[in-house]
Amino acid sequence: MRGKFITIEGTEGVGKTTNIEFIKQWLTNQSIPFVNTREPGGTPLAEEIRQLLLANRDEAVCSTAELLMMFAGRAQHIEQLIEPQLASGHWVLCDRFTDATYAYQGAGRQMGNQLISTLETMVQGEMRPDLTLILDISVEQGLERAGKRSEPDRFELEQTDFFNRVRQAYLAMANNQPQRYKVIDASLPLAEVQQQISDVLEQFMQQQKKA
Repeated sequence: MRGKFITIEGTEGVGKTTNIEFIKQWLTNQSIPFVNTREPGGTPLAEEIRQLLLANRDEAVCSTAELLMMFAGRAQHIEQLIEPQLASGHWVLCDRFTDATYAYQGAGRQMGNQLISTLETMVQGEMRPDLTLILDISVEQGLERAGKRSEPDRFELEQTDFFNRVRQAYLAMANNQPQRYKVIDASLPLAEVQQQISDVLEQFMQQQKKA
C-alpha cells in the first residue's frame, strides 16, 4: 500500500521544528514507518540548492531565478526520496512543500500563481500531499520568535508586509480546500497546539481506515 504524504507549512517562527518532532513521535507510537524531510532540501543536491537560496548575499536574487531553484531542488527531492519512499509504503513527513512556493513566491514576491502552477504540473504531475497542517500565528509574534533562535536568513530579512501576504495566502488555501488543509492555532500554549495536531492526525487515520 502506498504511503501517505504529510506536509507542515507556516510562516517564520510558528514552531514547525518543535511540532514536527511531536508528529514524528506520534507516527512512531502508531507503528507507522516514515521518513522526515524538508524543503528546500532533502537530498544532497537539493541541500546545496537550499544553501544557495537561503544565503545572504550582496547580489539581488531575481524572483524567477529563486522560483526555478525551488523547483529544481523539488524535482530532485521527489525523484530521489519522496516518490520512492511513498511507493515503498513509508509515510513522508515534509517541512514545507509546494504550498510554500505559492505562499512565499506567489504571494510574498507577488509573482502570482500561473507560472508556479505550470512548474508544479511539470515537476509533480498529479502528486499532491494527502494532508497539510498549516501552523498559524500573527506575523509579529512569529518574527519575534524567529528572531530569538538564530541569525536571520535571506527570507527572514523580508518586511512585515511580505509575511502578511504569505500568511494570507496560506489561510486562503485552507479556506479553498478544507479537506486537505488543516489550520492549527500555533499561538496557544504548546500542549494545546499539539492536542490540535493530535486530533487532526487521529481524524486523518480514521478516514484512511474507512477508505
